[in-house]
Amino acid sequence: MHVRRVELTDFRSYERVAVDLDPGVSVFVGRNGTGKTNLIEALGYVATLDSHRVATDAPLVRAGAASAVIRTAIVHEGRELLVELELVPGRANRARLNRSPVRRPREVLGALRMVLFAPEDLELVRGDPSERRRYLDDLLVARQPRFAGVRADYDRVVKQRNALLRTAYLTRKVGGNRGQDLSTLEVWDQHLAHHGAELLAGRLELVAALGPHLTKAYDAVAAGRTAAAISYASRLGDPLPAERPALREAILERLGERRPAEIERGTTLVGPHRDDLALQLGDLPVKGYASHGESSTFALALRLAAYDLLRSDGIEPVLVLDDVFAELDAGRRDRLAGLVSDAAQLLVTCAVAEDVPPSLSGARFDVVTGTVTRVS
Repeated sequence: MHVRRVELTDFRSYERVAVDLDPGVSVFVGRNGTGKTNLIEALGYVATLDSHRVATDAPLVRAGAASAVIRTAIVHEGRELLVELELVPGRANRARLNRSPVRRPREVLGALRMVLFAPEDLELVRGDPSERRRYLDDLLVARQPRFAGVRADYDRVVKQRNALLRTAYLTRKVGGNRGQDLSTLEVWDQHLAHHGAELLAGRLELVAALGPHLTKAYDAVAAGRTAAAISYASRLGDPLPAERPALREAILERLGERRPAEIERGTTLVGPHRDDLALQLGDLPVKGYASHGESSTFALALRLAAYDLLRSDGIEPVLVLDDVFAELDAGRRDRLAGLVSDAAQLLVTCAVAEDVPPSLSGARFDVVTGTVTRVS
């Protein structure tokens, strides 16, 4: 798989830009703030329908414009697919496949499989559990796009259930009838257990498959200093059943146990949206014990593991290293270059061309604010 062409209209700093790309290595060189990452962010949006930098679409639209358009030509197994996305803040985004409208933007998921490593990925290690849940779910959708619907259904149920609990919480505070407000809670419990079990089962299968790739990737970048491992951390307890019906029953049982606390706090306390991914180096958790260098290497290994897992599934994703090499010492730069040099398409951004190891030779683009020019 590779991106043959990307066109942006009113996206971030670009009023209009078109870039033709080849398989293999492409290096984008430019000073900080010139728009290198904006270009990468647009491709990431096609792959995940989300930005790795901001939580809403509004900042993605160029100041003064009403909407932004991302148009991407993707080649996979000899066939070309054109994906078009129109981002309209405050309204539903629109999507087209080969110029034909689709009912929902998430129908384009799977057209572009991409693994992106960026400086923000340090939050995978040091940030909130939400960052690690997002990492898992994005990878889950990349492997099996149907999980985009599972994820959306589960999020919808949690939102509706939270609204019901919040209403009951407020009613109780003013001395109202709590029972009447909670009359439909058991119905939402069933929906949450159904969609939650499906999402949880997918995550558990993913973590089991991802673990060996993570250990291998960390060992390769860090030159075998410490063994890295991951495991799934659920509020349902340990060990978790693997079968979906058993997971559903476990969620329902835990909902019953936590019902008083949920009513007291006015929010849903049980389900995959409360879980985490446990990261370890040797016998110690990464968070709180790992050095900055170890944490950065672990974050990089998580992305490399995702890349290797997709390849082992028969998916050849586009790999993107956004300003990665400047953060690594010479040894880790060379080891990383050796690991990714055979990627079907590798996109690298940097402020200084010399930061990229010579082994990653290929096309070079100079990025100046609003323009992208191929120079070799």
